[in-house]
Amino acid sequence: MKDDKVPSLTELIDSAQSGGARLVGCTMTMDLLGIAPDDLIDGVELGGIATFLGEASESDGAFFI
Repeated sequence: MKDDKVPSLTELIDSAQSGGARLVGCTMTMDLLGIAPDDLIDGVELGGIATFLGEASESDGAFFI
């Protein structure tokens, strides 16, 4: 990324959050993979599919990865 003058992942995440993007960690996936909330970067909210569907229906855009 540096060779192509693309911001780092950390810079992209910071920029997205500064612009109002919310990062929501899927609690079911976290449980399946053994990821603890403390393993996540600061600012990540936790939620499940119901949270995602509720928020996505009221937003201008949403990504589920």
